[in-house]
Amino acid sequence: MNLRSLTYVALLALPMVPFAASAADVAAGQAKAEQVCAACHGKDGNTPIDPSYPKLAGQHRDFLERALLDYQNETRKNAIMGAQAKGLSKADIQNLAAYYASLPGQLTSRR
Repeated sequence: MNLRSLTYVALLALPMVPFAASAADVAAGQAKAEQVCAACHGKDGNTPIDPSYPKLAGQHRDFLERALLDYQNETRKNAIMGAQAKGLSKADIQNLAAYYASLPGQLTSRR
C-alpha cells in the first residue's frame, strides 16, 4: 500500500475510534443524578418541582454537557445551577449527560 491508500484507510477508520466523551458511565450518571439533580428536576428527569425548571430526560448529551460546563465557568448564569455545577468533575458532567440523554423524554416539537 502506498501512503495515499494508508491515509484513506485511516480516515475511513476514524469514526470507529472511541473518544473519551463516548466513554461516559450511565450508571454513575444515574447515581450522581439521584444525589444532585433529582430534587429539582425529578427522579425521572421529566418531573421538575417547578414548571420553570427544564426537563432533562431525552435531551442531547452534547447539549447537557455544554450547559453544565457553561454553568461551571459562569458563561451561563443561574445561582442554583452555578453552585451545583461547580462541584462536578468533568467525568460527572459526562456521566450525567449520558444518563439523561439515555432516558425517554417528554419534550415535543409542534409545527
